[in-house]
Amino acid sequence: MDQNNRHIRITVSIVGILLGAAGILNHGIFEILQGNVRTSGFFIEAIGESHRFWIHGTEGAITLVPNYLLTGVLASLVSLAVIVWSIRGMHQANGAAVFVLLMIVLTLVGGGIGHIVLFIPTWLYARTIGKSLTWWRSVLPTNARTFLVILWKPALALTVFSWMVVMELGIFGWFPRQSNPDVVLNITFGFVLLTLLISNIAFISAIAYDIEEDSVHEGGI
Repeated sequence: MDQNNRHIRITVSIVGILLGAAGILNHGIFEILQGNVRTSGFFIEAIGESHRFWIHGTEGAITLVPNYLLTGVLASLVSLAVIVWSIRGMHQANGAAVFVLLMIVLTLVGGGIGHIVLFIPTWLYARTIGKSLTWWRSVLPTNARTFLVILWKPALALTVFSWMVVMELGIFGWFPRQSNPDVVLNITFGFVLLTLLISNIAFISAIAYDIEEDSVHEGGI
């Protein structure tokens, strides 16, 4: 039986690319813009006051490197590694382990904090790549799998859209017909939770898709 689980791999790869993009665009670039300046401590604001677009657009992060420029360079490089690995390495036997290692390093070099709620479930689903889906077969009845297969593409597209909104709000704080920064902050948190919810639907739909695809292959043997 083919245990490549390509729909899971595609979903994990796309979410990994989104996480890497946020590390560069929402953190690395803005930390670099703050220049060769010592950080004030372990917790930093990736977007400095002179580059801030709205009051809550600070993009809080943590870093073990006490220098904004070096933190930004490392965050950008590790984010790029996350993107490359998400595209080219997720199918490998150690794909999930390398991914979570990169994300932990990214978290510790100024790549952000909010991504933790997304990269942990992504890592857990990534561990199913190349593995048997026997347990999932037992918990996802045939009727549910048929429905979930239809949901996969829309759920994945909505995950991408929702996370891109989170990225935009994190930097610019722009939302249609809303100028209250406190309300926009709540909307941002809402989109983070929406991304988490929809991404889980996308992952489970991908699992259902791979189970159905394997069933077709088995029937053809």
